[in-house]
Amino acid sequence: MAAGMFIGKLAEQLDLNPKTIRYYEQVGLLSAPERTESGYRLYGKEDANRLRFIKKAKAMGLSLVEIKEIIDLRQEGQIPCRHVRALLAAKVADLSQRIQALTVFRDELARYAAQLEDEASSAAEAVICGHIERYPKGSQPNQV
Repeated sequence: MAAGMFIGKLAEQLDLNPKTIRYYEQVGLLSAPERTESGYRLYGKEDANRLRFIKKAKAMGLSLVEIKEIIDLRQEGQIPCRHVRALLAAKVADLSQRIQALTVFRDELARYAAQLEDEASSAAEAVICGHIERYPKGSQPNQV
């Protein structure tokens, strides 16, 4: 990637929206780039590498706050790998818990749906749909 690339070209090459790049700059994930005399942002290879890192970290489920922590640790001269391992272990634990909750919910919903096949619908008594209105719970577990 050539030095001095405009935001549109950088965004296109990395499959990002230019607004996303500007936002990353605003929240401190990306350093303020050099500017042309007319005020256009110019990005270099380091910016592209940082953006690739951010994309990969997001793909691993890390939040922008967590990514910033990692970047800040590196900028302070620390190797953030131990911190990243801890973050990923927490993500795995959270995913396991969410999968378990969703599995319980799926099984519960499947049992309820099977019950409905055996019941005659009481459409006349329902406000909208008796199948939903008779469901014993008010809400489902946290959304994924």
